[in-house]
Amino acid sequence: MQQPTDAEMTIAGIKERVLAFARERDWEQFHSPKNLSMALSAEAGELMEHFLWSTPEDSREIARAPSKRARIEEELADVVIYAMEFANITGIDVSQAILRKMKSNALKYPVEKSRGRSEKYTEL
Repeated sequence: MQQPTDAEMTIAGIKERVLAFARERDWEQFHSPKNLSMALSAEAGELMEHFLWSTPEDSREIARAPSKRARIEEELADVVIYAMEFANITGIDVSQAILRKMKSNALKYPVEKSRGRSEKYTEL
């Protein structure tokens, strides 16, 4: 059976699957915001390991390399899974949180000041 793609799956659908997975294993008892935020950070660190000491250009090649791609995808999946379970446990609506944050970022980083620049909004 073909797995759904990003274009076919909703955030709510992913959150439901993640929650069902945890509930089947009786893991919710361990999924406090503290523990999930720490697990999320640990998994982000494991994703970063794939690119440690590489140049920005090399990191793009590493991300495309067939020999590394599966492990990178697994680490990214772990990050997203923990983020979705964090949202489940805390009752955060991910779509609303993202849209609010993007609106805030648009005010901090107006196109006319930030286009093509990497400085923090306080330095624009």
